Amino acid sequence: MSRIGKSPIAIPSGVKISVSDKNKVSVTGPKGNMERSIDPDITVNVTETEILVERPTESKRHKSMHGLYRALIANMVHGVSTGFTLQQELVGVGYRANARGQLLELSLGYSHDIVMEIPKEIALATETVKGKNPIITLSSVDNELLGQVAAKIRSFRKPEPYKGKGIRFVNEVIRRKAGKSASSKK
Repeated sequence: MSRIGKSPIAIPSGVKISVSDKNKVSVTGPKGNMERSIDPDITVNVTETEILVERPTESKRHKSMHGLYRALIANMVHGVSTGFTLQQELVGVGYRANARGQLLELSLGYSHDIVMEIPKEIALATETVKGKNPIITLSSVDNELLGQVAAKIRSFRKPEPYKGKGIRFVNEVIRRKAGKSASSKK
């Protein structure tokens, strides 16, 4: 089993953490604030410089919850202090992305454009430079929501293995296939 739950979470300067009696963890920082309810079996101890997440027993359920809630709280602390950013690029001839407020308009080779409303917790930006692939930049304090929205955008046109066309994350490596080879008949 993973030992992630045992490692402490460092508290950066400017971040305040509070734990209510009903196991609700609140984290406030310069980028915003987040709240999350945690399992009643898991205890969260906050000191001046670090957070410790503890489990009551060595059962498999408690071990898995221990690592899960430690990772979720660490993501909350990182999110309110520095934030998360994801970039996606559109690879394909004629693929375009346009941001109008919280609306993302995608032209992906279908007979119609796709318009998606991005949640208000996520900052949206698009960049189109001649000669390069269009890039969509998503920024938020909530890593979970950011990943869900990025996966939804990617699902509109997943990268295909023959030419690599589609929506992919920046620096993502796509496994390529060779395609058909010319065969000579005898």
